[in-house]
Amino acid sequence: MHGTIPSRHIRKRVVLHFPGFEPLDAHKHRERYQRSMLKTAKLWGFAAEVGPIGREGGRPFFDVDSHDLAWRISSRVHILDHNDLVRRLNGRPLAARLVNGYLSAARVILEGGTQAYFRHAWRFGLFFVFPFLLVGLAMGASLAIAGYPHWFGLGWGHYPLAITLAHVFFFSIFLPWSERLHTLHLLSDWEMAVAIARLDRRSVLDWLEDCAAAARTALAGEADEYVISSHSMGSSVAVHVIGMLLEREPELFKGKRVVFATLGGAVLQCALLRSATALRARVGAIARTKEIFWLDVQCLADAINFYKSRVVALAGHPDAPQAHIIFIRIRNMLSPERYRKIKRDLLRVHRQYVLDADRRTRFDFALMTAGPLPAASFADFSWDLPLETESEHPPLSRVG
Repeated sequence: MHGTIPSRHIRKRVVLHFPGFEPLDAHKHRERYQRSMLKTAKLWGFAAEVGPIGREGGRPFFDVDSHDLAWRISSRVHILDHNDLVRRLNGRPLAARLVNGYLSAARVILEGGTQAYFRHAWRFGLFFVFPFLLVGLAMGASLAIAGYPHWFGLGWGHYPLAITLAHVFFFSIFLPWSERLHTLHLLSDWEMAVAIARLDRRSVLDWLEDCAAAARTALAGEADEYVISSHSMGSSVAVHVIGMLLEREPELFKGKRVVFATLGGAVLQCALLRSATALRARVGAIARTKEIFWLDVQCLADAINFYKSRVVALAGHPDAPQAHIIFIRIRNMLSPERYRKIKRDLLRVHRQYVLDADRRTRFDFALMTAGPLPAASFADFSWDLPLETESEHPPLSRVG
């Protein structure tokens, strides 16, 4: 397992958060975080205030002040989102989204991604296939409807009606219905995944440079602990950014207490493609940096993560220190009513890593990023003990 970091009192924390592939800007991420933070504080019995969005080096951040009678923690949360890229991909004409989405799928297949997905996480393989198969079936049905005069031996005069019906089916029935399944959004997600693996788009390279500059500025600030959290696609982005910094300044993390938390991380979504040589190399560089404690949070109920997979080894570094894996159960985090509402929505279940819980469990994103415990403590967190950090060794340092 990756080297451990001794527990000690945390008073000031810097957080760099890399969100997943969602159409949310920094303001919306802050609003979500605030809602979760207030519920988490109530659940765990402390007070918390989330400040407004500020700017540092051109990038957004917000401050969180959490406190109880015995402790007070100040956390600065930097949001390194890729909403501009998401908006650009999703804002193109439908034809462009479909063509580029299927081209990306072809690249994933040709680069060995599909075979690797089914080998290491078969449900993730189905997640890859799902949107392309669904849209393909809908297009096939539309063509069948448009060709019904031919199938039934009808005259040419029936074709205008057939084409109209096909158009209505695809654009007025299928597309609105498929939005509930985020189908077109997932096509863009795969286009982004291929770009992150190949690093062949100027817009992506420029954006990564911007993130690296912002991360470098944030890491220069004084803190007791630095938490680099990432969700879903954001984990691949975070690996690139941290790896770029390590390549340029090998001593950057020296003397710092750093926790790299991948939440439902999809690093292997990109890293298993043959072209992702830079990404795989950066996974190894992070794993071998002794100042970085890698915490990988996985969940069986989430089909969009590589459950029980050792990301460092599968990225080609079996001899490197491996990420410390913790498993969570979303069913145990939520009330029965809330879980029933979300359990069939793949993306909603996948977002739960960064949302509030209804019950005390071994992982809570807001608690990890703005609570009194060192983030590494969540590697063996026990929810049934009080939040207390006055001693050198907090009581939440073992599994209950």
